[in-house]
Amino acid sequence: MGSIKLRNIRVFAYHGCLDEEGKIGSDYRVNLKVKGDLSHSAKTDNLADTIDYVHLNKIVKEEMAIRSKLLETVAERILNRVLDEIILVQKVKVEVSKINPPIGGNVAMVSVIRSKSR
Repeated sequence: MGSIKLRNIRVFAYHGCLDEEGKIGSDYRVNLKVKGDLSHSAKTDNLADTIDYVHLNKIVKEEMAIRSKLLETVAERILNRVLDEIILVQKVKVEVSKINPPIGGNVAMVSVIRSKSR
């Protein structure tokens, strides 16, 4: 078993319940961690035998581009796509964070963390 982490994926997106959020957008950060058997790829040194982090990044960016009211919904879509598209992944954890959320006060970010296993 092994892990692959993508940390601090920077994305500009339009999530939120307020109409204004859908128009002006906001900065987001996404952290993704997957677990799976990496022993075969460690021996073969072949990209086809491992969990491709380029594919993981593509999933995050594509799902973040689809407007949702809730970060929970975005996180769920990311989890499902990772498990659907990358068979070697046994467990996936995602953290979706909105930078400077419009909630009043000085809040650096708000995050939703979700995980799912096969």
